Amino acid sequence: MASAINWFEIPAQNFERAKKFYETVLDITMLIPFEGVKYAMFPADMQNGEIGGGLVEEQGYEPSPKGALVYLNGGEDLSVPLSKVEAAGGSVVIPKKSIGANGFMAIFTDTEGNRVAFHSMK
Repeated sequence: MASAINWFEIPAQNFERAKKFYETVLDITMLIPFEGVKYAMFPADMQNGEIGGGLVEEQGYEPSPKGALVYLNGGEDLSVPLSKVEAAGGSVVIPKKSIGANGFMAIFTDTEGNRVAFHSMK
């Protein structure tokens, strides 16, 4: 097994609001692969081994501050996307902190109430 993670999905109650939040915070454009479905994909080159994930609003998907914690790539320095969280409608739960030789992490709550984290080496 090359990686423990294949794919992740973050639930949304308000798809457009959640999509705008992640596009703003991560400075990305999310791809909508299916017409008529409230689903957007985070950018990832899966053909070259990158892990991808999606944002979804659908019955059975409930945002929650509990449960599994997804760590998104915070880029070169997670301070950059973390600094945009509150202005985009989220809140910082644990500010950037060192995790020793493994870099840095921070936890935030998105516009939907999901607890999500960033990781970076700086």
